[in-house]
Order: sequence, then C-alpha cells, then structure tokens
Amino acid sequence: MTCEAVAPDDIFECRKCGHCCQGFGGTYVTPRDVDNIAEYTGISEMELRDRYCQPSDGRLVLAQDADGFCVFWDKLCTIHPVKPRMCRAWPFIEGVLRAPENWTHMAEACPGIRTEFPEKAIVACVRQQLDALPEDGHVYPNNLKRI
Repeated sequence: MTCEAVAPDDIFECRKCGHCCQGFGGTYVTPRDVDNIAEYTGISEMELRDRYCQPSDGRLVLAQDADGFCVFWDKLCTIHPVKPRMCRAWPFIEGVLRAPENWTHMAEACPGIRTEFPEKAIVACVRQQLDALPEDGHVYPNNLKRI
C-alpha cells in the first residue's frame, strides 16, 4: 500500500490538543524562523532570542514554560502562521523515515496519529509530506499578528 492509497489525512488528523507542543526536547528554530516569529509577534529578533529561546546542543530551541509546553502555546499555537518547520511538519518528521516504529511511539502521546496502516504506507506518506514542505517559512503580513 502506498501513500496514493493512504492519504496523510487518513493517518493523521490534528486534534489541537497541544501534546506535540509539550516536552520532546524543544523545537529547533532556524534564523529564518526567528525572523518570522519576531516580525509576527512585533518584537525584535534579539528580544525573541532572549525571552523565548534557549540554547540546546549548539542551536536555538523555543523555550518551554514551567508546565513543559512551548512558550507560544496558549490552548492553541499563538504563532501558528509562522511556526517553525519542525512544527509545520508534525507528525511527518524525518525520524519516522529513519525508524518507522517512531510513528507508533509518537501515537502514544498524540491522539491524532493513527497506526492501523501498513508501515510502508506510513513511510510513503511521511516522505511525501516532507518533500512538499518548504525548508523555510515566509514572512506573513503584519495584519496577521496575534500577540
């Protein structure tokens, strides 16, 4: 069974529960992500880095609040239009291509992930989604600011 027979919507439907925004070691942000988020939130890149990011393994990640949720989670993602690539991809992540059993492990925390499909179909869908996802986000108009 291929991804043509199984659509990404068949294997994942976001429930907006926020489980993907909690824990898991943080969300890496690129310089472009920092630029996009800063512009969207109306703060400087330096302020964004100082207040909302932290270093992790030589890279920046979005900080987490005391409850373990991303600092931009407030019952929904408050930076959704400019969220980092890592967030835009979820749950169609490279880790599933390297180890398909990760799909099942992720499903334990994410109620929107369905696991009853053949591993090959899941991997094909993940690959298709990642190939279609732009590397960098883009800057959105100021009238979309939510914060």
